[in-house]
Amino acid sequence: MGLEIAGGEGVYLIDTAGKRYLDLIAGIGVSALGHNHPAVVEAVQRQAGTYMHTLVYGEFVLGPQVELATLLCAHLPASLDNVYFTNSGTEATEGAMKLAKRVTGRAGIVSATYAYHGSTQGAASLMWPKDFTRAFHPLLPGVDHLEFNDDAGLKLITPQTAAVVLETVQAEWGIRRPRKEWLQAVRRRCDEVGALLILDEIQAGMGRTGTLFAFEQYGVVPDILLLAKGFGGGMPLGAFVAGREIMRALTENPVLGHITTFGGHPVSCAAGLATLQTLTRDAELIASVGEKEALFRRLLVHPKIRDIRSAGLWMAVELGDFDEIRRVIARCLERGLITDWFLFNERSLRIAPPLTITHEEIEWACGVLLEAMGD
Repeated sequence: MGLEIAGGEGVYLIDTAGKRYLDLIAGIGVSALGHNHPAVVEAVQRQAGTYMHTLVYGEFVLGPQVELATLLCAHLPASLDNVYFTNSGTEATEGAMKLAKRVTGRAGIVSATYAYHGSTQGAASLMWPKDFTRAFHPLLPGVDHLEFNDDAGLKLITPQTAAVVLETVQAEWGIRRPRKEWLQAVRRRCDEVGALLILDEIQAGMGRTGTLFAFEQYGVVPDILLLAKGFGGGMPLGAFVAGREIMRALTENPVLGHITTFGGHPVSCAAGLATLQTLTRDAELIASVGEKEALFRRLLVHPKIRDIRSAGLWMAVELGDFDEIRRVIARCLERGLITDWFLFNERSLRIAPPLTITHEEIEWACGVLLEAMGD
């Protein structure tokens, strides 16, 4: 897009010429509370003036880490009571894969087609199609890919499988929700063969789908949960979360089974804590997601729209071809509205605004989108 950003405020970004843009993508779902949310800014400034890097994993107890982990676990099922902080979602994926191999003693991994879990070599091995990874082969061996929502793929989960890694809602394929029965069948199959279920909520978490975590809507609890993006409130922060007994596998043979220098940085954890506190104290923020989703869907009616797939304040508006998508994005940008497409779906517009967006802002944004689509 070539925008030079000079500032941000709420759902708006401001360029160096002073033009304001309503941000419908929120840094790919990162700015769940919008740009420069006062609680997050104050927490970052306070922590930066107290101390920054010390020893993240070592002999020190760091208050921001402890407070964030405590609050996070208070809002998770009892079986998810141990948090390993990372710098990013990719690193959360890598740590979870290592943990699953260590716990099970197996090497096989199953992921879904059109999944995206990160770009480092291990996480990229989970990606299919291979367009974005073929130039870097060979990657991690022993990875199989099932079709999302296809019962036939359950046979790929075998006694040689260490873990099944799935997005609770597929993001880069253009917002594809699982059938509840299918996700529950995956959970049962993992239990049958002794594999771990890893659910990636790097984009789906932090209220995006209308509950704090998307898995709450499906009657399934993962063995390992992946978080990032909105989790840090605009600062780089990720985590993989598991039960204490599972996580203990990283403490022996070798004693430092997984280490990081900057994962769980105190300033990032302070920002994450302020974000989670705000989301859990202001019940209306997440409670209003469903009605805002409905408003988008009600207003976005146009002959060029072939489909709208949504999961809360997160949707894909399918128009048909990439040329049309590019035209609409360019026209929106001219009018002060930012949208985008998806990694594996160039036919759909990405909508994932800050959860703080108002009804009036939604109405204005939809008007611009419809105008940009033309006759």
